[in-house]
This record gives sequence, structure tokens and C-alpha cells, in this order.
Amino acid sequence: MSERASAAAMGPVAEGRFAGLDPRLLAIGVMGGLLSGLLGVGGGVVMVPLLVLWAGYRQRDAHALSLGAIIPISLASVVIFGAAGKVRLVDAAALAAGSIVGARIGASALARIEERHLKLAFGLFLGAVSILMLVRQ
Repeated sequence: MSERASAAAMGPVAEGRFAGLDPRLLAIGVMGGLLSGLLGVGGGVVMVPLLVLWAGYRQRDAHALSLGAIIPISLASVVIFGAAGKVRLVDAAALAAGSIVGARIGASALARIEERHLKLAFGLFLGAVSILMLVRQ
């Protein structure tokens, strides 16, 4: 485990400083929040690769950390879109209900899957989505 991931795993205070104020984590958060608000993506698509490749987190730890950022990102965006009348509450509730079930299953699998298989599955997913987005334009 990287020094940064070890410090994050120890909690908010590591080596006499607040671990959450790491400039790389703040930059990753800004990028994730910006792209989430603009494109509807952020947690997994933006933050996980940056946490692994730039901040030195292990794949599983990056997934778990990005999941912790989803609620504040979502709340900030839903306030703006909601004020513009763009959030269909019934449809959003249906997505949320399904997401809760899926998240429990996914988080359980995340805790058990091998790191290498997790990286492979994540990379293949991102590649497949990228290709589909380009082909279906």
C-alpha cells in the first residue's frame, strides 16, 4: 500500500496533518466534481483512475474512496439541475431504488474480488463504454 493510501486508511489525522487536504486529492475532487456536473460522470470514471495512477491508491481503495465522494457530488449537482427543473423526481426515485440494491451487491463483490481482476474489469468497462459512445453518435 502506498504511503498516501496508508495515511488515508488511518483516518483524517496522519503524521500531524489533516490527510484530506492533500493537494492531489483536492485536484482530483475538483476534476471529478467538474466533470460530474458537466457530463454526469465523476466518481468511478474520473476519480478512480486518478486515485490509482496519480495519487498512488490501490484499486480497491480508490473505488471505496470515490464512493464516499458520490453523495456530496450528487447533492451539489442536483441542487443546480433541480432549480432549473431538470430533475424528474419519479424517475430519479426509481434509479435511486435500483442503485441501492445494485450498490449493496457491488460493494459486497468489491470486498471479495482480486485486485488484478478488479483492475481488468474496470479497464474493460471504461473501454467498452468509450467505444459505444463513439459508435452510437
